[in-house]
Amino acid sequence: MRSSSSTAVKSLPLKRRLYFLLKLVCFVVSVLMFCEFLIYYVVIFQCRWPEAKGGAHVDKKETSTSVLKAMILADTHLLGEIKGHWLDKLRREWQMERSFQTALWLLQPDIVFILGDVFDEGKWSLPQAWADDVRRFRKMFKHPVSTELVVIVGNHDIGFHYDFVIVNSVALEGDGCAVCRTSEAKLAALSHKLNCSQQKPNHSDKRCSDVEKLPASAPILLQHYPLYRKSDAECTGEDSAPPEEKNIPFKEKYDVLSQEASQKLMWWFHPRLILSGHTHSACEVLHAGKIPEISVPSFSWRNRNNPSFIMGSITPTDFSLQKCFLPYESRVFTVYCAAGALLVILILAHFQLLTPPFYFAQRLISKHKAV
Repeated sequence: MRSSSSTAVKSLPLKRRLYFLLKLVCFVVSVLMFCEFLIYYVVIFQCRWPEAKGGAHVDKKETSTSVLKAMILADTHLLGEIKGHWLDKLRREWQMERSFQTALWLLQPDIVFILGDVFDEGKWSLPQAWADDVRRFRKMFKHPVSTELVVIVGNHDIGFHYDFVIVNSVALEGDGCAVCRTSEAKLAALSHKLNCSQQKPNHSDKRCSDVEKLPASAPILLQHYPLYRKSDAECTGEDSAPPEEKNIPFKEKYDVLSQEASQKLMWWFHPRLILSGHTHSACEVLHAGKIPEISVPSFSWRNRNNPSFIMGSITPTDFSLQKCFLPYESRVFTVYCAAGALLVILILAHFQLLTPPFYFAQRLISKHKAV
């Protein structure tokens, strides 16, 4: 009887240690689950689709189904094999994948636009590396059939104008290259279609007689490069450029489109809204006193502490935009540091390594009272 009771007593410390270890594991797993998974739901759940401005005055023929829910993000910069460290790639891609998939699940947009610079090393990548980057992109940004994904090319995807022959806003170099001429001709033809479509039915114009009519609606321009502006000096908001960068002049055809290309786009299309990326920071600019341009910040934590994306409710005649911020990386690190400090305290307290200092302090207090 004595031997069995002594064995039970000896096994108590082992059980206590295992129970304490189990509690530590549960604590660590809980912190990881919150910081790497649940936090995206907590933050993005607070985002709401804005109401379309014309919602209260919409034509009777228009129903809620005529409101297009668009999610706009930019500059994901998926790291490649040349400059990308494996740990940095793993961390950033996990953050973006969790943010994107959580936003799709919670917000259920009709369409998603990525405004260029999807990849970071597209202009240097060899075929095998490029194929691997594309595979990772498709995994991270997979989407249901009900959601359409539209990707715009950026300079980090296939190079600047002087590096490679490319399309999109990068092709608006104005130097008469073959692709530039083709791009401008297509834009001019589209402009002609839109202008003809917006004419009144009783307006007779022989130039529009054989033109296929498009919906009579002012277009929304989406591109990688912003239209020309001198700098970000007038940009405001918590996700605008840092103060030390705001007054740095922008270089035409590198940081922004040229003045000539910008003027052409506004002449051709008279857009009601322009959405662009490239600068990695937020900015709102009013062109010609009436055309708003929104620069969408980078979606990657590698470029920003506070990434975000734009939520747009768009009708044929109007639009409303709302920004949805993602978790601040500094706050995530703060949670990890606080959890780490608490973990150390719990371990020290369990092994009674905190007792001597407290006991020493208690003795000093007792002596002081006795005196």
